[in-house]
Amino acid sequence: MSSFEIKGGLKLKGELVPQGAKNEALQVISAVLITPETVTIKNIPDILDVNNLIKLLSKLGVEVTKNNDTEYSFKAENVDLDYLKTDEFMREGSKLRGSVMILGPVLARFGKAFIPKPGGDKIGRRRLDTHFLGFEKLGAEFNYNAENSCYTVEAENLKGEYILLDEASVTGTANILMAAVLAKGKTTIYNAACEPYIQQLSRMLNSMGAKITGVGSNMLHIQGVEKLGGTTHKILPDMIEVGSFIGLAAMTGSEITIKDVGYKHLGIIPKSFQRLGIKMELRGDDIYIPSQSNYTVDSFIDGSIMTLADAPWPGLTPDLLSVLLVVATQSKGSVLIHQKMFESRLFFVDKLIDMGAQIILCDPHRATVIGLDNKVQLRAANMVSPDIRAGIALVIAAMSADGTSIIHNIEQIDRGYQNIDKRLNAIGASIKRL
Repeated sequence: MSSFEIKGGLKLKGELVPQGAKNEALQVISAVLITPETVTIKNIPDILDVNNLIKLLSKLGVEVTKNNDTEYSFKAENVDLDYLKTDEFMREGSKLRGSVMILGPVLARFGKAFIPKPGGDKIGRRRLDTHFLGFEKLGAEFNYNAENSCYTVEAENLKGEYILLDEASVTGTANILMAAVLAKGKTTIYNAACEPYIQQLSRMLNSMGAKITGVGSNMLHIQGVEKLGGTTHKILPDMIEVGSFIGLAAMTGSEITIKDVGYKHLGIIPKSFQRLGIKMELRGDDIYIPSQSNYTVDSFIDGSIMTLADAPWPGLTPDLLSVLLVVATQSKGSVLIHQKMFESRLFFVDKLIDMGAQIILCDPHRATVIGLDNKVQLRAANMVSPDIRAGIALVIAAMSADGTSIIHNIEQIDRGYQNIDKRLNAIGASIKRL
């Protein structure tokens, strides 16, 4: 298990370029399985989750060519479905949450697919019912083997159908969408997720010959086609990393420019940080954050405490609530953080409390933060990263703290953030990888 040794209290200055979007990458890379033709994907982030998915596809028989550091070409002409039944796949696939994304394209193209129960962050229940209910609506049979924790879906012919999702699941929408593009007839997905990741996947599939309309809304219409061809696709900048960098600048009082952020795809992320009092300026497609000694939390019109809550897009992504919570610890004012989607994601606040933060954990979903207004600096601490997003939040806290902190289990952070230590050290941080 690797660790970060972080010297806190340093101000940073310079430019940061966000990596390609992790969540989009897991979807569009899985989508290459739907065609035997070559698919080239640009701006792929060099992170553990994505690299492990690429390795998995390679073992599945996909011809993978690395064109440069961020561009790969995939040719899934000779897919070996028998690999899905091997002990190796059961072992490796169970470690990767993104492995669930291969179900839709493999089912659509080959009529059957198998995956072990996927792993990922320990942030609470992350049920897969939406995926399988959607596949069943399209005519597939679903089976779960409790003995080996393996999911199986099979269908001789997928047929278009009206599907009302029980929740606006991003991965569920993506999986059903990829299955529906080759189904016979028309499929309608209502209460579909409409995150930029789904919009990007839809555009990529359309460029391959799919017929998807309603992109960007919560109602997608898919007219099934016989087959899809190759294409070239570019992944968006990672909006979670953009938000993380905004929070980092605020907590460390640093002057940072975040380059090429894809601003029109950020939704209310910038506004959410501005509600904590963080100043920023849009320069072209760059976000400039000046050095601030303090920042004051906004209030609602009726004077009630500021509440930041996650919601399906275009609401606030739950992946940034950990960062917003950390930033609130040094704000002037109080904030209620309401994490609605995952019941274990706020448990990392005990580490922040040990560092001197004033936080009341109301229940598994809500935490009240009383800002210290930078009058009391957080203390350095020895911590363990529980998941990707809490991990980067702890990095930000450590970088603002008095003294040297140690963060263990940084493999969790590496799953979602590309060479984060090197990139931050380049603009003045002091992070050692142990």
